[in-house]
Amino acid sequence: MIKVATGLSTGTTAKPELAAQAVQAAMAKANIHAPSSVLLFLTSEFASDPQSAIKAAAKAASCTQIIGCSASGIFTEEDWILDGPAAAAMVFSGDVVLTVAEEGTAIPLTMTLAAPNAINSTWLNKPGLKFGGVSGDATGQGAFSVWQNGKGATQGYCELVINNTQAAVAASHGLKSISSPRKITKTHGHDVLSVANIDALHSLASAWQKQQKFDEPLPYHRLIAMVASKGAQLERGEYNVASIISGNEENASVTLTKALQEGDWLSWAVRDVDAAQIDIVKTASELKQQLNTEPAFALLFSCLGRGPYFYNNVDQDLALLKTLFPKLPIIGFYGNGEIAPIHGVNELLQYSAVLALFAHELPKQ
Repeated sequence: MIKVATGLSTGTTAKPELAAQAVQAAMAKANIHAPSSVLLFLTSEFASDPQSAIKAAAKAASCTQIIGCSASGIFTEEDWILDGPAAAAMVFSGDVVLTVAEEGTAIPLTMTLAAPNAINSTWLNKPGLKFGGVSGDATGQGAFSVWQNGKGATQGYCELVINNTQAAVAASHGLKSISSPRKITKTHGHDVLSVANIDALHSLASAWQKQQKFDEPLPYHRLIAMVASKGAQLERGEYNVASIISGNEENASVTLTKALQEGDWLSWAVRDVDAAQIDIVKTASELKQQLNTEPAFALLFSCLGRGPYFYNNVDQDLALLKTLFPKLPIIGFYGNGEIAPIHGVNELLQYSAVLALFAHELPKQ
C-alpha cells in the first residue's frame, strides 16, 4: 500500500523549524509515524546553509533518507511560495522507498535534481531515462544546493529511484505554432542561417509579424524553435524544442541552444498562456492513461518563467492538476531548467513543466 502526503510551512525567516513543520504536517496527513524517506524542497533563503533544516527534517521524521534541493520557489497541492522562506515535504511509507541510484547501475528511470553548475551532457546522456529539475534563480547563479541521504551532494546532483511504483513522465511545453513546418536549409554550429532558403531571422520575424498583426520587436524570451526530422512529425506534435539565444542582424541568422542539422524541419512557436493550459491538461490525461489507474502522487518540475510569473500571479498548471486530481499529493519547485526524456533522449529544457505521475507497481506476470 502506498502512503504518501505533503506538508508546506512558511515563515518570515529561514528557520530549521519550517522544515520540521512541513514534515510533521505531511506525516499527520498520511498517518505515518516513521516515513521510509522524505523529499524536501527549501526556498532560496535556505540555500547558503541548508544543513540545519535538513537535520530538523530528519529528526522530525526519524529518518535519514532526506532528499531534495533548494530553489527559487516551491509548492505542494496546498499552495505555491515565491519570494519568502518556506519548506515543502513529501513523506513516503509502505512499499514506496526513495533510494539513491548507484553509479554504473542500469536503471530504466531516475529522478534527477541538479545545481546549475553540475549540468553536463556526460551524466545526462548515460543509459537510462531521467526526469527532474535544476535548482537555481533566474540567472542560474547563487548558492543553491542539492542533498541526498540527509547531507549535501558534493557532485552537485543526485539521481533517485522511486521503488515499487510505476511511473509516467512527460514534458509540457505550452507552445503555439506561428509558422508551418519548413526545412532547415543552412546551419553553422548553433546558428540557423536559412529556413526554406529564406534567411532564418527574416523567417522568424515574418512569422511573428503575422501572428501579432502589428509591428513589435521580437520577444526572444517567448519564442522557441520546434524541431523534428520530418515535417509530418511536427504536424503530429512530435518534436523537440530549442530555445532562442539571439537573432543576429549582421547575417540574419538565429542562434539556438542546440545545434541543428540541414534537412531537419522547423516550426517557429511562441509560449502562449492558453496553449500552456490546454497542454498541461492533455499531458496529465495522457499520463493517467499510460498508468491505466488513478495516480497515487505526482512530482512537478516547473520553470521559474512558467509558473505564477507566466500566469499573472496564479499557477494555472498547479490549479488545473488539482482540478483533474482533487486529492492527489503533489510536490515540486520552480527551477532554472527541467529534465525529461523526449523520444528516448534525456533533454535539458527551458520554460517547460515536467510532470511525473506515480501509482503502485503492477504485479509481475
